[in-house]
Amino acid sequence: MASIFAGLKKINRMHETILILDFGSQYTQLIARRIRELNVYCEIHPYNNIPRITRNIKGVILSGSPFSVRDQNAPIPDLSGIRSKKPILGVCYGAQFLAKSSGGEVLPSKIREYGRANLTFIDHSCDLMKGMTQGSQVWMSHGDTILSLPENFKITTSTSDVDVAGFKVENEPTYGIQFHPEVYHTVEGKILLDNFIVKICGCSQSWTPESFIETSVEQLKTKLGTDKVVLGLSGGVDSTVTAVLLDKAIGKKLTCIFVDNGLLRKNEFENVMESYQHMGLNVVGVDAKERFYKALKGVTDPEKKRKAIGGTFIDVFDEEAHKIQNVKWLAQGTIYPDVIESKSVKGPSATIKSHHNVGGLPDYMKLKIVEPLNALFKDEVRLIGKKLNIDKSLIGRHPFPGPGLGIRILGEVNSERVRILQEADFIYIESMKKAGLYDEVWQAGAILLPIHSVGVMGDERTYENVVALRAVGSTDGMTADWSKLPYDFLAKVSNDIINKVKGVNRVVYDISSKPPATIEWE
Repeated sequence: MASIFAGLKKINRMHETILILDFGSQYTQLIARRIRELNVYCEIHPYNNIPRITRNIKGVILSGSPFSVRDQNAPIPDLSGIRSKKPILGVCYGAQFLAKSSGGEVLPSKIREYGRANLTFIDHSCDLMKGMTQGSQVWMSHGDTILSLPENFKITTSTSDVDVAGFKVENEPTYGIQFHPEVYHTVEGKILLDNFIVKICGCSQSWTPESFIETSVEQLKTKLGTDKVVLGLSGGVDSTVTAVLLDKAIGKKLTCIFVDNGLLRKNEFENVMESYQHMGLNVVGVDAKERFYKALKGVTDPEKKRKAIGGTFIDVFDEEAHKIQNVKWLAQGTIYPDVIESKSVKGPSATIKSHHNVGGLPDYMKLKIVEPLNALFKDEVRLIGKKLNIDKSLIGRHPFPGPGLGIRILGEVNSERVRILQEADFIYIESMKKAGLYDEVWQAGAILLPIHSVGVMGDERTYENVVALRAVGSTDGMTADWSKLPYDFLAKVSNDIINKVKGVNRVVYDISSKPPATIEWE
């Protein structure tokens, strides 16, 4: 895994950085997203793997946690090299840890606060609270309460139910808040974060798309020199932006390989190949549909399907890469959420799904890894792509899973089931574009279910496939709400799919949000 973080460490040394120590909160990535929106670079690290504190680390944020500070196995960070040396902001669990570890008392709440609350007292002399409005709505999520503070801690804000909703440690830049400033429900959360990041930590807000491009291209030139690099393109925004950055750095020393795994959307292979060639990229197209279908024959388990697709891709990619003489580097479009989800706060986490682009490289390929985007969130990648003048048809594409339609076909995958889903998905996506709905949702796609239903077409009884339509709104894919598409639009799409796609007689719409559901069905 060391290679995954190499790019992060390189960037870290060059940019002002806010360090976020993760205690396992569901909101940790949101903290990072809000800081990036302030044009300040930040990194998330497990609380028990704190990097070396360097001059460019301007401040530290302690995240929330599903644990209680009273638990026997509560996560305890070593802040000896940070306290009083760097500004600290403890959020929820982080605030409770700061209070308890300094001699305060934290006990189970008499009134458990989950959800909206309002600030009834604000100490505006505190730098963290400047500009905050009395009565401002905040978001609480805690079962413990800071009952008493150490002598050198001062209350900075309260709610009607919680006296210590915020505090400041006297004579050191250490702060704590019981609420979550990173969620949208905390109305003035951005003001508070701006106070901490800009005013208290003194960050210059220089983390911009332009600075990233300039820095990355220079780093890639230095790192790669005259070495040859191979990159697997998918047609998605991540691999496309990776390709353009590398092309700017090393030109024709980069060879891109675009594999048709038979699980792409209808006409996608041909359309994307044409787009890449217009961009001047050095691209090799490979038709490997039958190899993938063979590997997937009889496989129905979602995780096994992902592994079969990933393993076949590596075999095909390796064969093509060996046709290029003296390749030394494999480029990947890994982005920051992939990196974060591939490490755990307390040991191996439960497998939700296998990432197709993190840690899956077999030893026999003998290639070094270069990941230019592994410090970026998805929306940052899109901003970089726009600054690189990449065509909107590629930059604006919805996220598409690495295993493609293989995980949108529930049950066994074969060429006929792929045909059915490709046709249904094509009608759905093209209809969204014509109706002006495509850019209003984060991600959309059709899913072929492993069931048949009874229908009537003309005078005949049918027993055919069911297709589910999925559309969600999101900012980063970590959480998502189902999209409220117009009824008349859904009615027309359903009618078109049933009439035009042989083998389908029923269409349903998925109204599940993430969590508890995931965006993809497998």
